[in-house]
Amino acid sequence: MDARLNAFGSPTTGKVLKYLVSANKAVADSALPAATQELVKIRASQINGCGYCLDMHTKDATAAGEDPTRLHLVAAWREATVFTEAERAALELTEQGTRLADTPGGVSDEVWAGAVAHYDEEQLNALVSLIAVINAFNRLNVITRQPAGDYRPGQFS
Repeated sequence: MDARLNAFGSPTTGKVLKYLVSANKAVADSALPAATQELVKIRASQINGCGYCLDMHTKDATAAGEDPTRLHLVAAWREATVFTEAERAALELTEQGTRLADTPGGVSDEVWAGAVAHYDEEQLNALVSLIAVINAFNRLNVITRQPAGDYRPGQFS
């Protein structure tokens, strides 16, 4: 599969990507646990069908020492026993935050309360920001059909 556009070679998209990467770096440097960050990126990318981001974030998580069983079960996190209650709250918020059009009013009060029970205000800000950023990356990659499979961990470090 070939990409529809050379997004990485475009001056305009290059600027957009620079700011998205910068926003992601702010979240990466936050107190939100790194494992939670990768799980969120993977789940949003699964929902959005972003092979490019799935390739990147599963490989980065594996390189960081994440348990492969957990990575294999992200799509079925509700039935899996390998996620903490805090991670489950983050995954639920990710799902509702990614599927905003599917629920009247967006994120439910119940889901928000679940996240508040496990994360402090700064971590919640990081989590919400991360959900927004990964959805932006997903949309850019899916719309332009960026191919997946060739990513190497740390490639963009």
